[in-house]
Amino acid sequence: MSVDERTEELPFADEEFWQSPHEWLAQRRESGAVCPMIARRGIPSYLVSGYEQARELLNDPRVSKDSSDVARVVAAKVGQDVQGPDFSTLLTRHMLNSDPPVHTRLRKLVNKAFTARTVSRLRPRIQEIADSLLDGMAGHEQVDLVQAFAEPLPITVICELLGVRVEDRGEFTAWSHTLLSFAADEESQAAAATEMQTYLLQLVECKRTEPAEDLLSDLVHASDEGDSLDQDELISMAFLLLIAGHETTVNLIANAVFALLRAPEQAEKLRADPSLLPGAVEEFLRFDGPINFATLRYTVEDVEAGGVTIPADEFLNISLLAANRDPEKFPDPDTLDVTRPPGGHLAFGHGIHYCVGAPLARLEAQIALGSLLARFPKLSLAVPAEEIVYRPSSLVHGVLALPVRPNGQ
Repeated sequence: MSVDERTEELPFADEEFWQSPHEWLAQRRESGAVCPMIARRGIPSYLVSGYEQARELLNDPRVSKDSSDVARVVAAKVGQDVQGPDFSTLLTRHMLNSDPPVHTRLRKLVNKAFTARTVSRLRPRIQEIADSLLDGMAGHEQVDLVQAFAEPLPITVICELLGVRVEDRGEFTAWSHTLLSFAADEESQAAAATEMQTYLLQLVECKRTEPAEDLLSDLVHASDEGDSLDQDELISMAFLLLIAGHETTVNLIANAVFALLRAPEQAEKLRADPSLLPGAVEEFLRFDGPINFATLRYTVEDVEAGGVTIPADEFLNISLLAANRDPEKFPDPDTLDVTRPPGGHLAFGHGIHYCVGAPLARLEAQIALGSLLARFPKLSLAVPAEEIVYRPSSLVHGVLALPVRPNGQ
């Protein structure tokens, strides 16, 4: 099967797709777990929506994430003139855009900071941040849960972990939203990339001359069996940890709260039995996860998946949202069930690129959701559910705002 002019276009820039991705993806999965599509800028690719196929391809060594070769693959398919915005190699030389052995070396330098044991030490501080934010919500009749709680909590945590001034969070949040949005034009995205690169260069230099007890200082001065990061790798690693370190959790928390407000009986189960929270977080990740399509991948050899032979040098759009609602893997997949046996979802990816920050995201979500439900037992939506608008992005999946009434009607 090949991609040609008759192939359906993947509606990344279509508002209906952002608003209802589950429905659209489910329809495509019915016609094939792997099928050719046309992605942005007319680039041929393959949509992967089946669970087993997604899991296999996420961990297949014949599928590459090496960003240094992407331009060649694009040019070979649609010509030199069709290129995306230049985000500079200073923002792309990180472990998410690399293959072994480069990926192995980069990941080794940050693994220790994100183990479940290391992250567990952050619990008291995360709880303190959550309680403070909830205190701020208490006196208001209505708040945007994203701005008041879901966003500042993980941003504060990652800022403190990396050694970034919390007062700078407004800037990098804006840059992040621009870089991940299809609503932003390429000129705006390029400007955001340049500004963020400049900021990170200054930040790294500050850590070099005035190191502190934080992760970024550790990375600047790292030496693991004689290994260390060069300047470009430091900038890229800081970019990845800063953006990925909060974007995933912001959307995990907000999506989970939105799901619970539409299924109040599930919220009551968690209030009645908080021990369900760890498993419930896994269900939120499965039911409406924070990532739609996994980051860019392409084949370097012919690969067979779902009865389809994908030739070498083909781009893959692997939908984690679709995989996590595949009825062949999950019974009654479109129903939220906080008592569902946990495990198996692909919200954090699979294989060597499995999200290094997953333990931190899980802990933040457990604390955030448990604290919110206990503090505001009458929490309710302040607008009809159908008025909630999702972010215009194919990578992150989350709401732009979530107006709620902390104390109910």
